[in-house]
Amino acid sequence: MKKIAFILIGLGSICSVAAQDELNKNFKPIPPKKANVEKGIPPQSQPQVIDSVAVAPNPNPLYVNPDELFKDTNKYKKESNSAGVLYRRNQFLGNFTTNSFTSTVRFRDAAFVDGDKVRVLLNDKVVSPETSLESDFESLKLDLVPGVNKIDIEALNEGFAAPNTAELQIYDDKGKAILVDQWNVGTGYKATIVIIRE
Repeated sequence: MKKIAFILIGLGSICSVAAQDELNKNFKPIPPKKANVEKGIPPQSQPQVIDSVAVAPNPNPLYVNPDELFKDTNKYKKESNSAGVLYRRNQFLGNFTTNSFTSTVRFRDAAFVDGDKVRVLLNDKVVSPETSLESDFESLKLDLVPGVNKIDIEALNEGFAAPNTAELQIYDDKGKAILVDQWNVGTGYKATIVIIRE
């Protein structure tokens, strides 16, 4: 069996060497065609003038800028990241649009269940004055007004292990997820979500 394999390998290598075209010296390269190329610089043409269209500075009037949102120190505590503590700040979780009349907000403690408590506000009105975060989700059904709906979740404490950590889920009235996220904020700071109802 080994002899047959050796013979087949030998014949295969002889055939591949004989198939080399390097020994054929009758090769003639084809010369390239000479193209008529004009040399010189083309004449300058006048640039086309296009009527400028006025662009709105903010195409979506309902968009909420998070930098402007947190400037109101009556509603939002100032950032205080001293000694490397990065959670002593407000956290903006985003702008979202929906056609729903209601939304369901679900939240739970995302880390160690340590007694974290939160307050939920919708457009600066208290919806839930105090909710303890457990391992199971708590649900709130919110009625959305046309336009901007600002949901603030304020950390009332940090429990036994800082910071106040939570997992957040927001669904529209059809059960479609609008947001799935987490927050890590210190006592008195807020996680903010803006939902724009079209």
